[in-house]
Amino acid sequence: MTAKWKIAIALAVLLSGPASAAEEPGISETEIKVGGVFPFSGPASSIGLVGKGLIAYIQSLNDRGGVNGRKINYIAYDDSYSPPKAVEHVRKLVESDEVSFMFGQLGTPGLSATAKYLRAKGVPSLAIVSGSSKFTDVANYPLMTTGLVSYDTEGKIYAKYLTKTLPNAKYAILYQNDDLGKDYVNAFKAYLGRDFDRKVVTASYEVTEPTIDSQITNLKSSGAEALVIAGTPKFAAQAIRQASVIGWKATVIINYPSASVGGTLAPAGLDKSIGVIAGTISKDVADETWKNDPGMQAYKSFFEKYLSGADITNGSYTLGYQQGVLLEQILKQCGNDLSRKNILAQAKNLKNVVVPVALPGIEVNTSESSNMMSTQMRLQRWTGTTFQLFGDVLDAKSE
Repeated sequence: MTAKWKIAIALAVLLSGPASAAEEPGISETEIKVGGVFPFSGPASSIGLVGKGLIAYIQSLNDRGGVNGRKINYIAYDDSYSPPKAVEHVRKLVESDEVSFMFGQLGTPGLSATAKYLRAKGVPSLAIVSGSSKFTDVANYPLMTTGLVSYDTEGKIYAKYLTKTLPNAKYAILYQNDDLGKDYVNAFKAYLGRDFDRKVVTASYEVTEPTIDSQITNLKSSGAEALVIAGTPKFAAQAIRQASVIGWKATVIINYPSASVGGTLAPAGLDKSIGVIAGTISKDVADETWKNDPGMQAYKSFFEKYLSGADITNGSYTLGYQQGVLLEQILKQCGNDLSRKNILAQAKNLKNVVVPVALPGIEVNTSESSNMMSTQMRLQRWTGTTFQLFGDVLDAKSE
């Protein structure tokens, strides 16, 4: 056999095996390039802090040597919660920055605008920060995994709670006029069935509106005894404050994206927020229950070093930290096979993963048929100084 043919056979063997780092976009012997898009500015900037928490965790991870000998080069852009900007940034990340995959992209409108493009390009989009139920459809979103409890599941948990505690009352829902808000309304419709029109009154708002005071005043006039707020922190804070100002003594429930002390309750007024209920997956840093908890102690040490000066009571940072833990886990499971195919496979192969700042009993499990990283939550009530947990761990089966 000639030397020429020996070389050709050797190349054929190499190319038929697992993809080498040089062949994979964003992968080298020393780094993994990952992309993200967040509303660091604009009407949803308070939840853009999830991205800041994730970036800080990645910095801490790189300081520890990265994963399997590679540092993570995380490139994040600000879309101001604008779908056209999200499209522009995602295209840049894929075509110019040549990232391996997207991780933690936040915002239902931007995700909706970019999902088809990412699928066409074969780029996985993992741990997206949206609970929009459409993204849990594995057949239509095969390259995606979700990082939040679906808004559908969360909405049904709230509907079930209200029908148990206020069975004869009318419920008001203030919702953001997009997929985020509409999912909660549809969850109430699905749970209440024929009773929905009789028991529920709704009002929507656009993220461009300066205030939602008039919507809250109109909802109060309906005689509703409960107010469910399905939106982002800025508007949730306005709604809580306005309900208090006009003397509406309703049972107030805020959705998980707004369940932050620093991001929602403090701007609304901690005193005005007393009694507010929210679903959560995380331990509350201000709760003395977790004072000696190893996971919370590690989080506080991390925060002091990597987010010094920021508001530790803001739950958006905590969610970003959790996202970072899951990114590390996925990459560890990948070993040295960092093909997009294997990265996606490992993101859908998380088994009983416990995130240190998650509440006891809450684990992360994914599979080929279930792309949801979060499926469980507990209810908590604001006392004026801390959130107090009540009830059991709830999941989709608890609906």
